[in-house]
Amino acid sequence: MNVGITYDLREDYLAEGYSEEETAEFDRSDTIEAIERTLQDLGFQTDRIGNVSNLISRLVGGDRWDLVFNIAEGLRGFGREAQVPAILDAYGIPYTFSGPLVLALTLHKALTKHVMRSMGVPTPDFFVVEEASDTELVDLPFPLFAKPVAEGTGKGINAASRVATKGELASICRRLLQAYDQPVLVETFLPGREFTVGIIGTGKAAKAVGVMEVILKNEAEAGVYSYWNKEKCEDLVKYCLAQDAMAEKAREVALAAWRGLGCRDAGRIDLRADNNGTPNVMEINPLAGLHPEHSDLCILAHQAGMGYRTLIGAIMSSAIERCRSVGKGT
Repeated sequence: MNVGITYDLREDYLAEGYSEEETAEFDRSDTIEAIERTLQDLGFQTDRIGNVSNLISRLVGGDRWDLVFNIAEGLRGFGREAQVPAILDAYGIPYTFSGPLVLALTLHKALTKHVMRSMGVPTPDFFVVEEASDTELVDLPFPLFAKPVAEGTGKGINAASRVATKGELASICRRLLQAYDQPVLVETFLPGREFTVGIIGTGKAAKAVGVMEVILKNEAEAGVYSYWNKEKCEDLVKYCLAQDAMAEKAREVALAAWRGLGCRDAGRIDLRADNNGTPNVMEINPLAGLHPEHSDLCILAHQAGMGYRTLIGAIMSSAIERCRSVGKGT
């Protein structure tokens, strides 16, 4: 099987003048090397395609693949993660991970929360600030938490994201609106334990690989799994496999969200417990990072006894079986 690999390489965008934070969601070259090497070890032929522009050029030139291993995040707009899957759909080329509908929805955290609410999945109360004056309309109890509505990898999140007064809320929202040119999601701050749940599979076949608790060390930026803490996670964060009653509830909530939203093949769901000890979904990550040592999903899988080769193999098996079922009309 000839497998193309689509991705956004961080070093390419840095060379174009984008900042470290602007490129935070993009992949390092060693991630691509690890994925390609593992796919080859699993018996697949590989072809590095790269970003959406390269994909378009290759398709126009007549290139095709049996399946594409897609981890391209995209650069601009709320639909940036959906661009590569939408193009592959148009050409009838199967690919790993979720489709354009899911990827466009889950990137926009507020719209995702509306859908989860309709499914009965617990998620914090929220308000969307479209412009600075909207902060006067926020009617939620403090403390609150503010972050860009459509960013990942902790972008726009730091210790100032947790706010205790109207003045602090107005200040952080003004800064985020200007810096990220998108609405700000304001949520009820949840004080409890923080988990991430790794999931493999699609629909009824989806299962949780494990539940990992995220614990900030004393040296970390306090109280928040921020951009800085994620970038320096090896030094600032402790990850522990959790298997108690609250972790089991986090597993149940995460699987309900995953299946309800129609996510596919593999990904990660981040949760935090409220005052009642109920894990609430914070974010859906249907394109989770796959660096063998740095990415949460890979760390979690390793702690649960699933090596990197097994993880990539499970992703491919899910995608191939899913595409085979579609081909049979099921």
